[in-house]
Amino acid sequence: MTVSERPQRAQRVQRPQIVLQVLERIQLTPHMVRIVAGGPGIADVADNGSTDAYTKMVFAHPETDLTPPYDLAALRGELPPSLLPSMRTYTIRRFDLANGHIWIDFVVHGDAGLAGPWADAARPGDPVVLGGIGGGYAPDPDADWHLLAGDDSALPAIAAALEAMPSDARGVALLEVDGHADRLELTAPDGIRIEWLHRDGREAGTTTLLADAVRALEWREGRMQVFAHGERGAMKSLRPYLTDERGLDRSQLSLSAYWAHGRKEDTFQAEKREPIGQI
Repeated sequence: MTVSERPQRAQRVQRPQIVLQVLERIQLTPHMVRIVAGGPGIADVADNGSTDAYTKMVFAHPETDLTPPYDLAALRGELPPSLLPSMRTYTIRRFDLANGHIWIDFVVHGDAGLAGPWADAARPGDPVVLGGIGGGYAPDPDADWHLLAGDDSALPAIAAALEAMPSDARGVALLEVDGHADRLELTAPDGIRIEWLHRDGREAGTTTLLADAVRALEWREGRMQVFAHGERGAMKSLRPYLTDERGLDRSQLSLSAYWAHGRKEDTFQAEKREPIGQI
């Protein structure tokens, strides 16, 4: 078989990009910034009903002068890899399509990373480029109780889930942040107990705070639903505890890593596509 005769690997279809603009930047806490985005492109945004709705945001390299939407396939032939636009995955904190905008919350730690510094410096009119919207979790109104557990990266999805729960919902939300100043004002049913876990200056992704708090939790009777997302090490620790020790069915569990300590997202996402990463 010649090279030309070999079956060609199917090319991944690029979703049409949704181009919005920054309407407002809000400093929620010392380490979290909210970007309110809207504009004419909001007509292409649809609420998929998931409280963990997420989007692949596309960020142009600051040293380029590109106008969105970006033709990524063409740019790969024109720019060196170091100058290509980068993708980062972020939760859509709220769809407020009646008012023509969405909220996206960013964890900011100085100059570290790509999206955080962008959000920190964002100004009205700056482009906001979305590469499609996904998601798969929403609170089950028939669950007897809920367990929500996550670090700073999961706060937007957990906040959205709490707001979507019926008023008689019961359960616990375990939320890991750096300190008291990083707590958010959350809207939740009276039956959901919110417990904040403080790292107190320790680097995110280096403690066992979240996993320890889940293991120490008093287990309730009835059918539960779990939403647990955050750093990879914590999630790797929690999965066997919830499925093997507690015997939860996969249908009761939404658990995955949003990020990995010591990994850039490009590397982290590539690792997740490997067989061991999927396991």
